[in-house]
Amino acid sequence: MQSTAQLWLVYRLTHSVALLGVFAFANQIPILALAPFGGYVGDHYNRHRAIIWTQTASLFLAFALAALTLLNVIRVWEIIGIAFLVGIVNAFDVPIRQAFLVEMVGKGDLPNAIALNSSIVNGARVAGPAIAGFAIGWIGEGWCFFLNGISFVAVIVALLLMRITRVEARASKGSPFQNFIQGFRFAINDRPLRSVLLLLGLLNMLGLQYPVFLPVFANDILHRGARGLGLLFSFAAVGAVFGALHFAGKSGYKGLVEWIAVTSATCALGLVLFSQSRVFWLSAALLLVAGFSATSQMAATNTIVQAGSPDGLRSRIMAVYTMMFLGIQPIGALIAGGVAKRIGAPHALAIFGTICLLGSATFVFRVALRVEQSQASTEPQAGLGR
Repeated sequence: MQSTAQLWLVYRLTHSVALLGVFAFANQIPILALAPFGGYVGDHYNRHRAIIWTQTASLFLAFALAALTLLNVIRVWEIIGIAFLVGIVNAFDVPIRQAFLVEMVGKGDLPNAIALNSSIVNGARVAGPAIAGFAIGWIGEGWCFFLNGISFVAVIVALLLMRITRVEARASKGSPFQNFIQGFRFAINDRPLRSVLLLLGLLNMLGLQYPVFLPVFANDILHRGARGLGLLFSFAAVGAVFGALHFAGKSGYKGLVEWIAVTSATCALGLVLFSQSRVFWLSAALLLVAGFSATSQMAATNTIVQAGSPDGLRSRIMAVYTMMFLGIQPIGALIAGGVAKRIGAPHALAIFGTICLLGSATFVFRVALRVEQSQASTEPQAGLGR
């Protein structure tokens, strides 16, 4: 709800596509810069306690945004400033929370845990944007922010009730940056990990910038306003839920690289077709396909990265994953805002989708086919091949 309402509020106050890109940049750039420190904290301190602190910080930021909006004193730069602070919190929260999954369920159930986690997150995204679309029209954006703040109370209580086996803090050697480099070197020297992370980075930098454009499509191209925006977000989220649940049914690690190739190509093609659609329900259906494919691809990538990560480097390697998943998005957001301002949102999204489609084709021929041949001739490690 908060994400939808923030995008709409920025667009309502400014009617600027470029500022939508600036907002997304401010929200994500701290992750690119600070995720290494989040990985360092996750590998050297108590992950459970760290997540409680990050969720508490998110609660206060949501209430601050709600108060400013409900008092009618909010300005666009305050929205962007709070988005920047949320990004700082997420730079620590995301890599630590991803690594915390193993402590909760163990490696044996990790693929299902990742998929079920994705289905829960995206299930919330089904209802949230739709409710936000109606709430914006009826009672304003501020109440969306307030309800988001209330939701963190339940999250924090659930975390406090968890009984997790205490993990001894790991001794720190070198600076946080030097510690991060260890995880980065491991990821970059492992061909399957490097390849899936690069493809994930491409998809998130360009292909998954479509939420930045959705206010423009909903209002100016499809002529459905705030409620249409909520429905578009919801269709993408419904597809994401189906994608996560479908992935949850997979057992083991076999075939994940090939699955990433198929889903990334499908997502890219769906975005290209969406950019050219002028029929609302066709656009919604194409976002459902894109949501299904993108979530399946990200869940498979997450599984491969976690399965190939040593326990002592897990948070730091997940920091690399976080940078490719979220941290690289601000670069894409600035590119998206600038390109859309010059040639229009539909043409910009079509170009981005085409680039992602070419990247997926390259991944198929240079990685997926070789991994398949390697699996046929040698026993794979963690189902990936080396």
